[in-house]
Amino acid sequence: MAKVKRGKTERTTGSDAFDRLVIECVTPELDAGRYPVKRIVGDLCEIGADIYKDGHELLAGHVRYRVPNDNGWRFTSLTYVVDDDRWYATLPLDRIGRWEFTVEAWTDLFGSWRSDLGKKVAAQQAIGSELLEGAALIRDAARRSKFGEGRTSLEGRATMLEDAAVDETVRAQSALAPELLDLMEAHFVPRDLAPYGRILSITVDRERAGFASWYEMFPRSQTTDPAGHGTFRDAEKSLPRIAELGFDVVYLPPIHPIGQTFRKGPNNTLEAGPDDPGSPWAIGSEEGGHTAVDPRLGTIDDFEHFVETAEGLGLEIALDYALQCSPDHPWVKEHPEWFFIRPDGTIKYAENPPKKYQDIYPINFWCDDRAALWDACKEILEFWIDCGVRTFRVDNPHTKPFAFWEWMIRDIQRNRPDIIFLAEAFTRPKKMKNLAKLGFTQSYTYYTWKNSSAELTDYLTEMTQTEMAEYYRGNLFANTPDILHEYLQEGGPPAFGIRLVLAATLLPIYGIYSGYELFENVPVKANSEEYLDSEKYQVRVRDWDARPNLNAEIELLNRIRRDHPSLQLYDNLRFHLSENPQILFYSKLDPSRERGPRDDLLIAVNTDPHRPHHTMVNVPLDLMGISPHAAYGVEDLLTGARYTWQGSRNYVRLDPAHHVAHIFRVIR
Repeated sequence: MAKVKRGKTERTTGSDAFDRLVIECVTPELDAGRYPVKRIVGDLCEIGADIYKDGHELLAGHVRYRVPNDNGWRFTSLTYVVDDDRWYATLPLDRIGRWEFTVEAWTDLFGSWRSDLGKKVAAQQAIGSELLEGAALIRDAARRSKFGEGRTSLEGRATMLEDAAVDETVRAQSALAPELLDLMEAHFVPRDLAPYGRILSITVDRERAGFASWYEMFPRSQTTDPAGHGTFRDAEKSLPRIAELGFDVVYLPPIHPIGQTFRKGPNNTLEAGPDDPGSPWAIGSEEGGHTAVDPRLGTIDDFEHFVETAEGLGLEIALDYALQCSPDHPWVKEHPEWFFIRPDGTIKYAENPPKKYQDIYPINFWCDDRAALWDACKEILEFWIDCGVRTFRVDNPHTKPFAFWEWMIRDIQRNRPDIIFLAEAFTRPKKMKNLAKLGFTQSYTYYTWKNSSAELTDYLTEMTQTEMAEYYRGNLFANTPDILHEYLQEGGPPAFGIRLVLAATLLPIYGIYSGYELFENVPVKANSEEYLDSEKYQVRVRDWDARPNLNAEIELLNRIRRDHPSLQLYDNLRFHLSENPQILFYSKLDPSRERGPRDDLLIAVNTDPHRPHHTMVNVPLDLMGISPHAAYGVEDLLTGARYTWQGSRNYVRLDPAHHVAHIFRVIR
């Protein structure tokens, strides 16, 4: 890390600082500082800036930054790396929360004088006048510094340079001594310090925000009785299986009381029988609202015990945060003004024509009682945070005001920066991007609809190699209760294996919805992405060991993800030429050589679940530092098979009936 400097600086507001010295193209910066960029704790954040001015004088600069929960400013020097007026500094992000920084620069009067003096000494020219100029700079620094050892040392150096009785060569050596340079850097106060003009922000999240494997589970389906209703105690018994599969986060759909009015029956029928559980997203009944649990699941104490059991297994529980109400929610009686009132006095239910959701009332976030409503919505989160929840999957955030999310997330994370918010927003790209910018930690993606090599290459390149990587953390869910893509419906078990490998290796965050491991792929009707007998409307009891299943493959992939740091990074994804477009070829390379042996992975996936394909892949030898003519080994982490490759062009064949992918570890 560059030298940290503390102390006062004089900030000039006149034209000399702003007209002569230019600071621009500061990175990382998002939308002119309107939003923070995102990083993970432990990252090294590289700050860059173009800094220049007229003339030939040397410049200097630093990053002025503030860490979370510390009102004081700190400073770290900028370094001039190459001859293109670009300056850099590195900030080790060692704590979570909101960091702030800006860039400041000034004319390096002492450095310019020292450089010129060195040239004249080398040319054996007279330097008497230059030594006096240097003495004046040193005395100026001494006057501006506090009393103490540093000031005394500076005054002594200035006296030495002024003393004509001392040999000029000796004085020159003193002037050019590294010790004097260190003293001046510590005590010199620039007269023309110029600020960048913007305070920029970095949101630093905990590790699980950037690397995690998610598993979605309905607690009510964890019973072994097809006619029954699962409880939190039943769901606890499923946690060891999920932990053994290698997942990190267990996401639960809403666990609150479900309304009776217009309750949905099996397969989304409009009439429910007396024992039908209804949709968990129809939140609220006479038994409570968003801060209650469905009595059929248990009690709040049961839920907290469930959370503790999960933590003991290394799992984290994520809750669904769905801001909508059933007609039976307590808010409907207590605060009808929080909803949309029709001209006839009735409350408007949710619609997405031709679909109707009579069991759900949307909330009017811009009602006259907005402040109380927003506070009540925030109190829901605070309640569940007190119950031990630190991750929330937010349902349909694009249908609520952007201003609400920006206020609410910022307010929650001000005191609890460890809280993670996943945006479930399948909407237009600019809306999804804005939700990520304004505060959501992670975001759902269009991954389920990107199935060809070209689609995946274009989409994932945008997410990882453009400005999106600064703020958008994609969570690649292979399926959800709402999305059973035709690729899975028609591709059989190989399709499930293909999409699993892709999700687990393209990005460091991915997830599956329960039933995926059993190849569940029957839609409710043709041309539909809804599951037959959807778990959204009924209890589904499963035999998790039924054959065939993906359990072994899931466990192996999650172990590979944990064992290989390159799969835990977001922006190191690169796609490379495969001469057959049915086989997608990409790399996840380890950019750090300081951790020991490099962890470079080459991944080939057959995107056609029906037929075998072969191709020649082009290995990025230059990115891995391998000679074009050198032989090197590759080990398939999925099978253990080893091969010797040479050069950039190598052969791959994948038959989905046996192996859908290779995950090659490069062996030097």
